[in-house]
Amino acid sequence: MNTPIEYSVLVPVYNSERTLEPLVMRTVSMFRERGRPFELVLVEDHGTDRSWDIVCELKTRFPQLITAVRLARNFGQHNALLCGFAYCRGRFVITIDDDLQIPPEEIPKLLACQVETNADVVYGVYERKKHHWWRNIGSSAVQRVFRMVFSTRGDITSFRLIRSRVVEQVRQHDQSFVFVDGLLHWYTASIARTTVEHIDRQSGRSGYSLPKLLRLANNLLFNFTTFPLRFVTIIGLTISVLSFLAGFLFVLRKVLYDVPVGYTSIIVSTFFMGGVVLLLVGFVGEYIGRLYALQNHKPPFAIQSVLTREETGT
Repeated sequence: MNTPIEYSVLVPVYNSERTLEPLVMRTVSMFRERGRPFELVLVEDHGTDRSWDIVCELKTRFPQLITAVRLARNFGQHNALLCGFAYCRGRFVITIDDDLQIPPEEIPKLLACQVETNADVVYGVYERKKHHWWRNIGSSAVQRVFRMVFSTRGDITSFRLIRSRVVEQVRQHDQSFVFVDGLLHWYTASIARTTVEHIDRQSGRSGYSLPKLLRLANNLLFNFTTFPLRFVTIIGLTISVLSFLAGFLFVLRKVLYDVPVGYTSIIVSTFFMGGVVLLLVGFVGEYIGRLYALQNHKPPFAIQSVLTREETGT
């Protein structure tokens, strides 16, 4: 008879050849000390270093604990998480980055918070982020857009504990753009947060550059809300009202004071309206492009190889 798995630790792996082994070893040690049945799911996002080779070596050392998946190309962290959800068998799934900026020894804080609150999702939020300033700017942009879209005040991080029922619902997502935190907030309002330690990066560089983070915020805005379309309506209405008032003012000045209208106002108005129209057309184009991608049924990920966990009886 197989022992039920209580926790699945899901790690999206990308160019982490120096930190992956200590992350796995410390995670295994932490769970074994507490006597909790667990598993590890490592999803290698087709990086450029030896990360997959190290994943295979770890799989050989822990054949009964590790499921290893390699994606066919680089799809991004959230797509890798979506792929990994399909291989998680635990009652709860814990997601953690591969860079050791969040020590695996912080996992018990998530477990304790879940027991205390019985929440479906628990985020480990940082009292102080140890990122570069440019990364903090990009992260702040994502957080602000996320709070606006989902009307929430709490922060989101990549260090989460998720109940399996919610994981199963998130797995049904089949669009090419994936934002796990948005899907979690769609499927449950039972969300708690606990403060965890965030330390300096041990090695390498973050996979999220400032342009990538800003692009993520843009995708979040256009994929999870119709706010830009409402913004188009508001801008159009505002310009119409202002144009009417400006025209009325010019006519009034001409009638009362015989002030020549001239060509300057016409040229300025033409350029202004042209710029506004192009901006609004761009907003609409963003949505049309996403409808096109959805119609083409682009998959959120593609798998190159899988090394499954070996089951043992007890």
